[in-house]
Amino acid sequence: MRRLLSAWFFVSALLAGVLLFARLLAPGRFELELDIFILAVGALAVLSVVIAAREAFPVEQRSALAQALDREPRERSRPAELDRLERELTMANATAFDTHSRLRPLVREIAGVRLAARGLRLDESEEVLGPEVWELARDDRPEPADRHARGTSAETLRRVVDRLESL
Repeated sequence: MRRLLSAWFFVSALLAGVLLFARLLAPGRFELELDIFILAVGALAVLSVVIAAREAFPVEQRSALAQALDREPRERSRPAELDRLERELTMANATAFDTHSRLRPLVREIAGVRLAARGLRLDESEEVLGPEVWELARDDRPEPADRHARGTSAETLRRVVDRLESL
């Protein structure tokens, strides 16, 4: 702060010297010269106040408002369809009812699309699908007698997925 005041006095004295020099060169324009001097000293005073305030209250890198408005970068999220498929596979592993009501339509849809790409129909492709996939995909598969019985094992699910991928 002391350095700022001494700089302000030094520049003000320099401006006063310029005013006196201008008074000697053009004596008839004193009012204009005085107005310019006052304007320059006033601008210097405002600049000094701004610098002093900035030193007293330093500016943060970013304002709290700007930080609050920033959105956190979104993490790459997994597709919702993938999450849904994982849930359905987990449920199919848990109960026989979920295997029948959730996994079976999914296996039928995937197998139907894969077979259609090869020019085949789902209901006529028991040999192509294999016994495990056919057991899940066949249209006449009966509902389980015990809905709470153990569902399809994880190993069977892996083999079914592998078989569907190979179509």
